[in-house]
Amino acid sequence: MKYDMLILRFGEVTLKGKNRTRFENTALSHVRRLVAEFPEVEVRKEYGRIYVELHGLDADQVITRLKNVFGINSICLVKRAESVLEDIQAIALEFMHEVMERHGQEAIIPFKVSARRVWKGFPHGSQEMNHLIGTPILRTFPALKVNVNDPVVDLRIEIRQDGTYIYHEVVEAVGGFPLGSNGKAMLLLSGGIDSPVAGWSALRRGLEIECVHFHSYPFTSERAQQKVLDLAKVLAGFAGKIKVHMVPFTEIQTRFTQVGHDNLIITLMRRAMLRIATKLAEQHRAMALVTGDSLGQVASQTLGSMNVIGRATDIPLLRPLVMMDKNEIIDISVKIGTYDLSILPYEDCCTLFVPKSPATNPNLRIVEQIEAHIEGLDALIDEAVNHTETIVLRDEIDENNEHQESASVELKSDEPTTKLIDEDRWF
Repeated sequence: MKYDMLILRFGEVTLKGKNRTRFENTALSHVRRLVAEFPEVEVRKEYGRIYVELHGLDADQVITRLKNVFGINSICLVKRAESVLEDIQAIALEFMHEVMERHGQEAIIPFKVSARRVWKGFPHGSQEMNHLIGTPILRTFPALKVNVNDPVVDLRIEIRQDGTYIYHEVVEAVGGFPLGSNGKAMLLLSGGIDSPVAGWSALRRGLEIECVHFHSYPFTSERAQQKVLDLAKVLAGFAGKIKVHMVPFTEIQTRFTQVGHDNLIITLMRRAMLRIATKLAEQHRAMALVTGDSLGQVASQTLGSMNVIGRATDIPLLRPLVMMDKNEIIDISVKIGTYDLSILPYEDCCTLFVPKSPATNPNLRIVEQIEAHIEGLDALIDEAVNHTETIVLRDEIDENNEHQESASVELKSDEPTTKLIDEDRWF
């Protein structure tokens, strides 16, 4: 069926009070950006909805993009009729013809009509319209069965003065809060499965994110760095643009191997990473850190480890995956398109110097004492921050409209290692 219009419905935004207009306008800007390349498309907003007039464009082209607009819960595919009874009945029958062709003419399909008279000047009330639309449908398709409580097809009729909107197909959208409406955070991004999902979850909750990646070049290959940039590029497809801060971590990591507490190397590394990420957050006006921690997944993600590691920063540490199991995280990574990249077998810095028995319940006092006796640790952290390189990644829309801000992100390739990265490490 050739649809005339899409109706985009907001989700949690509708629970907002005086700030609701700000959230809706943010989502509206996102929608307008995504459909800008379709000049025939017209976008307008009413309180609680966004209307996308297609003007002959195929709906699927537009829906593919709009279902990833954060803050939008559902998209209705609408056919418009003149607000005249005969026109409304004709379009309603057209819808049901399509339904019966899809299910078979003899299929017993529970259905109902849900009419709503928004324009009070229309001569028939809502209940009356249910009968006036339903009766000719039942006469045309006697196999249909009315079921007002659990219909398979709910034919919605919305009568307005400027036209009547008729629809029954609703496409689920991503939901959450509009992009950037809840501030900015720094995502600690690795090449694993979890942290890209944590980044997408943060975007979905209305955060703008910048990524922080720690590399140990030349111990880790440039292809490993390229893999992280490829993952960030996927996230940029949802956000439009993402900055990636590439932090040199080799010196700090090497220094930790010399302190004589191998079982605490991971704890020390992660605390140092949080300190660096916190400094970068202050520089870039971010108010929180986001990690891909999942409770109990690895030694550094036990409750005891997370407590000691988290004490290294004084800004909010957000762990959107903390209560998810691995299968749930993998399902999301497949859905958002990061899984195939995450399982590529390129090492990252945490595959180096990994102890045989990492501490699962480190003692905060002991860890702080060790850090206090590492000569020049603070200077090393400052040096890592100062030598951080920033790359800006854009989605296809921005790339078509603007020159890329950074130098090419294509890095020289090395031969891949054979080790499969099967767990996320957010550094």
